[in-house]
Amino acid sequence: MGSDNGSSSESFVKMPEIKFTKLFINGEFVDSVSGKTFETIDPRTGEVTARIAEGDKEDIDLAVKAARHAFDHGPWPRLPGAERGRIIMRLADLIEENLEELAALDAIDAGKLFAMGKAVDIPTAARVLRYYAGAADKIHGNVLKMSRELQGYTLREPVGVVGHIIPWNFPSNMFSMKVGPALAAGCTIILKPAEQTPLSALFYAHLAKKAGIPDGVLNVVPGFGSTAGAAITSHMDIDFVCFTGSTEVGRAVMAAAATSNLKQVSLELGGKSPMLIFDDVDLDKATDLALFGVVYNKGEACVASSRVYVQEGIYDEFVAKLAEKAKALVVSDPFDPKSNQGPQVDKKQYEKILTYIEHGKREGATLLAGGKPVGGKGYYIEPTIFTDVTEDMLIAKDEIFGPVMSLMKFKTIEDAIKSANNTRFGLAAGIVTNDLNVANTVSRSIRAGVVWINCYFAFDLDCPYGGYKMSGFGRDLGMEALDKYLQVKSVVTPIYNSPWL
Repeated sequence: MGSDNGSSSESFVKMPEIKFTKLFINGEFVDSVSGKTFETIDPRTGEVTARIAEGDKEDIDLAVKAARHAFDHGPWPRLPGAERGRIIMRLADLIEENLEELAALDAIDAGKLFAMGKAVDIPTAARVLRYYAGAADKIHGNVLKMSRELQGYTLREPVGVVGHIIPWNFPSNMFSMKVGPALAAGCTIILKPAEQTPLSALFYAHLAKKAGIPDGVLNVVPGFGSTAGAAITSHMDIDFVCFTGSTEVGRAVMAAAATSNLKQVSLELGGKSPMLIFDDVDLDKATDLALFGVVYNKGEACVASSRVYVQEGIYDEFVAKLAEKAKALVVSDPFDPKSNQGPQVDKKQYEKILTYIEHGKREGATLLAGGKPVGGKGYYIEPTIFTDVTEDMLIAKDEIFGPVMSLMKFKTIEDAIKSANNTRFGLAAGIVTNDLNVANTVSRSIRAGVVWINCYFAFDLDCPYGGYKMSGFGRDLGMEALDKYLQVKSVVTPIYNSPWL
C-alpha cells in the first residue's frame, strides 16, 4: 500500500486563501445573529482551516425573508428565461475562471483529490449550470384539447422559495445540481452546505453576486443540521425542500415538511449499490472497474459499489488480481499528483469506517486487503476488501461511506438478481458482462434508479439520477430535475356562447 500523506501540500500547489467565512444573505456577507462560529477542519491534518459563521433559526428566518421578497416582488422569476440563462451562463464562466481555487477549497475542506477537482468536479459544476441556463427559455406549457366547449392551456411556473440541504462528499457538484435547475426555473434559494464543507459554497455565492444574480435570490447559510437544517425543513414560508444525505435524516426532513406547511420534498438518500460481474468478462477490466467503484472519492459516494458479486467460475482469479491492484494504490495528500485516494472528510467519518472494518473482522469476514489507517496525522484509511462475506453481516447491509468493499460470489443470473435486490436501498447498480441478453435481463430486474453496464459513475447532464425504495425519490440531472422546481397551473376560459355557462 503506497502512502505519502506526510508530504507538504505547499510543494504541490499554492494553498488557497480563505476569503469568505460569513453567511451570505440578501446579497451580502454577514455575521450570524448569535455571533457564533464553528471550525472547519482540514482532513489532511486534523487542524483548523477557518472559523465559519454559524447559521441558526434566526438566520434562516432572515434568509427566507430575503428569498420570499425576491420571489414575490423581485425581478428574477419575472425575467425572460433567456435573461436568466445569460446570468447563469456568466456564473458558469466565473466558476471556470476560478477553477484552481475552487478545486483547492474542496481539497482542504473535503479531502478531495485536487487533480480530480480540476479535471472533473469544478468543470462539471460549470457544465451543469450551462445545461440549465440553456433550458431557462424553453419552459413551456401545453394547449389542451378540452372535452367541452372550453379553451384550456397550462402554465409551468416556479415553485417558489426552495430550501437546499447538500452533503459534504461532492460540495461543488451538489451545489450546481441543486442550484442550476432551481435558478433556471425562476425560484429563489436558501442553501445550507454541510458543516464539514462550507468553503466552496460561500465562494460560489460570491461568484453568483458577481455574475448578476439579484440580491435575495441565492442565500447560503452554513450551520448544523439540527439547527439550521431543521429550520429550513420546518419553515412555513419555504415551498420546497431538496435534501441529499442519509436515509435517517431524510425521514426527519419528510416529517418536518409534513407537520409544517406540507411543503414538497425531494430526497436523494443512502445506498448500498451492487456490482455484478459475470464470468465472460476481461478480468483486468473487471477488477479495475470494481476497485474504481469503491475507491473513487475515497468511497464517500452514495452510489459506491460496496457490494461486489462475482460469478463463481472466475471468483478465485478475480480475488487475486483485485488484491494486487488494491495494494498498489497510493493513499496520500490530495494535492499529491501521485495520490489515488485522499483522506476521509472528518474524524467522525474516519472513526465510523474503522468501526465497520472491526465489525467485519468480528463477524467472520476475511480481510483481503487494507483495513488500517495510513500515516500519523489526518484521516487516511487503506482501501479495504473483505471476502467470505455473508449478506447478514453489517458490512454487507449498512452504508459505510468509505473505501470498504464486501466481495461475494454467485452461481446463476437468478442468484445475482436476488442478491442485488437484497437491500433496503435502491440507488445504483453495476453489471459487467459481454452478453447482451444477460445485461438486458439483469438491468430490467434490478430495483435501482440507475444501472450502469460495463461502466460505473457514468453520470451525464442528460441522465436523470435518483433512488428507489429507501434511497429516496425525486430526480437530479436531466430535464426531470427542472420539472421538480416547476408547478403546473391550468387556465380555462369558455368558448363564446358556450351552452355550459
